[in-house]
Amino acid sequence: MNEPQPTTNTSPNRRRFLKLTAVGAGAAGLAGAGALAGASQAAAVTSGLTALTHPGVLHSRADLDRMRSKVAAGASPWIGGYNVFAADFFSSSSYVVAGGRATVTRGTSPESGNMELWYDCNAAYQNALMWYITQDTAHASKALEIIKSWTNALQTINGADAELAAGVYGAKLAAAVEIMHYTGPAGSWTQSELDATVAMFKNVFVPLINIYGDGGYGLMGLKGMMQIAVACNDLTLFNDAYNAFYTNSCCALTKLIQSGTGQCCESGRDQAHTQLILGSLAEICQTGWIQGLDMFGASNSLLLSGYEYTAKYNLGNSVPYDATFGRCNWHWSSLSARDSFRTIYEIAYNHYVKRAGKSAPYTAQVASQLRPEGAPFQCDHPGFGTLLFSL
Repeated sequence: MNEPQPTTNTSPNRRRFLKLTAVGAGAAGLAGAGALAGASQAAAVTSGLTALTHPGVLHSRADLDRMRSKVAAGASPWIGGYNVFAADFFSSSSYVVAGGRATVTRGTSPESGNMELWYDCNAAYQNALMWYITQDTAHASKALEIIKSWTNALQTINGADAELAAGVYGAKLAAAVEIMHYTGPAGSWTQSELDATVAMFKNVFVPLINIYGDGGYGLMGLKGMMQIAVACNDLTLFNDAYNAFYTNSCCALTKLIQSGTGQCCESGRDQAHTQLILGSLAEICQTGWIQGLDMFGASNSLLLSGYEYTAKYNLGNSVPYDATFGRCNWHWSSLSARDSFRTIYEIAYNHYVKRAGKSAPYTAQVASQLRPEGAPFQCDHPGFGTLLFSL
C-alpha cells in the first residue's frame, strides 16, 4: 500500500514556550484522556508547551482586534467579508435559541436534536464574533444564552454518527466558549456556570471523540478534541490530539494527504468530504499556530499540497490519482467527480501565501473566486474566511 509513514516531527514548534496569559474563572482542566484507540506504534510526540494561550481557538486576541479595527475602518477585504457575515441568519442577536436538549441523536433514525445543536453552535460562535467586533452586548447575551442552554441540558450524544456530531459541533461550540470566556462582558458567567460548561465537554463530548477513528471521520474527532482542549485549558488533552495529528495510524496528517501528490484519502469518495478534511486540518493548524506550533508546516507543508491538488482538480485541471491511497478501511478505484468549492480557502491562502510567503496558485485562485467568503456548509467549518482570516 503506497502510503506515507507517520512522522514524529521532532521540531514542530513555532515557539517552544509560551508565557501563560491570564486565565479567568472556569478554566479548570479536564481529566487526562485515556489511551488513544487506534494509535500507531510510532513514537509519541508532544507539543513541548508548558501552558496554553487564550483566547486560542481559531482566533487569538490579535486576530480579533484586527477584525474589529479593519471593519471599523471600512478596510477591504474585511468590510466585504463582514457585510456577508453580519447579514447571515446565525449572526443575528435576535436568533431564537433552538436548544438545549438532553439528548442529541445523529445518524440513526429518528434523529433528535441534531439540527438544533448545530444551528445553536453556529449562532453561538457567530454572535460571539459579532460581540467582539461590534461590542454590542446583545450579541454577547445571545452567545451566552445559547452556551448556557446546552450546558444546563445536554446529557447524551448518540447515534451512528455520534463521533461526528461531538467532533464537529464540539469544535465550533468550543470556539464560541473561548471567545466569550476571555472577552465577554464583566460578570457574564459565574464560576459555577463556567465549571459546568467544562464538565459538559468532559462528560458528553470527550468520551465520543478521543477514539480518533478512520480518515475524515477520525479527523472530526481530532478537531473537536484540539479545540475543546484549549477551551478547557487542558494541556494533557491538547497533547493527546497533537500526538494523533502526527502519529495516528488512520487519521494523522500523512494518512489523510499523500506525500508527493497532495491527493486526499477521500479524493475518490467525493470532493465535498475531501474539502471537509482539508478545511478541518486547516482549523487544527490555525489553533496550533496560536499556541505557538507550526502545524501548517508539518511534513514540508503537506496540507498546502492537499489544498493545491484539490483546488487544481476542481478548477478543471488534470491531476494524478493513486487508487492504493485511501482510508485504512476503504479505497476508491477512481477520482470522484468535480464539485463546487467549500468555504475553506481563505484560511489556507492567508497562512501559506500572505504569512509564510509560499506559492499556492490554485488555492489563491479559488480564494479570489470565493471572496468575500460566505457561510460554511451546515456546521462543518467557520466559513466567512475573508473576515476571519485575512491578514
